[in-house]
Amino acid sequence: MKVLIRGAGDIASGIALRLHRAGMQVVMTDLPAPTAIRRTVCFSQAILLGEMTVEDVTARRADSVEEAESLLRRGLIPVLADPDCACRAQLRPDALGDAILAKRNLGTTRDMAPTVIAVGPGFTAGVDCHAAVETMRGHTLGRVIYRGSALPNTNIPGLIGGSAGERVLRAPADGIFCQKLEIGAVVRAGDIAGEVDGELMKCTIDGVLRGILADGTPVFKGMKSGDVDPRCKPEYCTTASDKALAVGGGVLEAVLNLSGTPRSSCL
Repeated sequence: MKVLIRGAGDIASGIALRLHRAGMQVVMTDLPAPTAIRRTVCFSQAILLGEMTVEDVTARRADSVEEAESLLRRGLIPVLADPDCACRAQLRPDALGDAILAKRNLGTTRDMAPTVIAVGPGFTAGVDCHAAVETMRGHTLGRVIYRGSALPNTNIPGLIGGSAGERVLRAPADGIFCQKLEIGAVVRAGDIAGEVDGELMKCTIDGVLRGILADGTPVFKGMKSGDVDPRCKPEYCTTASDKALAVGGGVLEAVLNLSGTPRSSCL
């Protein structure tokens, strides 16, 4: 079974890990200049670096559908710089997952593949997708929705280690982002993690810098640009999160359920 995933950020990468380990062929697409925060666990980095390994799974940049098909035959995850998902017509996936996490639908329709799964708010199962998967932390995280929508966006990040919105670092101004700290750095409130045109982006809590935008990324004021994990576990920076894997499990369930394909047929 071939699954095409729109988006290759940390949640999309957790989905890809689940599907790949279940024996499915996974192809991913993202922006030519990805804006992922948790770059150490994002397959989107393959677009910039040529190759990216998350846990025990490796993805490589593909510059054409033919190259993507070749990488699939070698057991790798191809990642294409194709935000419009133009590769879909030639790839002809059995299932498509929208994991862009834009909190709104950026063009995914139910006729893009035999099975279309949407992740997070902005979609309605039965209208623009066959199923949606809940992304809000809490009791329903990872649950598959076959009629209706995921919970609406609250603009409040989920609670981790007792911290919610305060753990997210946001660009202090419009301009070009200058990265000052590396992912995995142990930080204290007040430490300078980045800078935009002379305006400082300071850490708001103590913890570990779990993610930060790459140096040179264009940003706007208030744009999510970093993430501090108050649990102070540097090793969490190099493994998929509990949320990513929970959502990935929901996508895997939906793909198998809606396709009517037993797991053995995916291998």
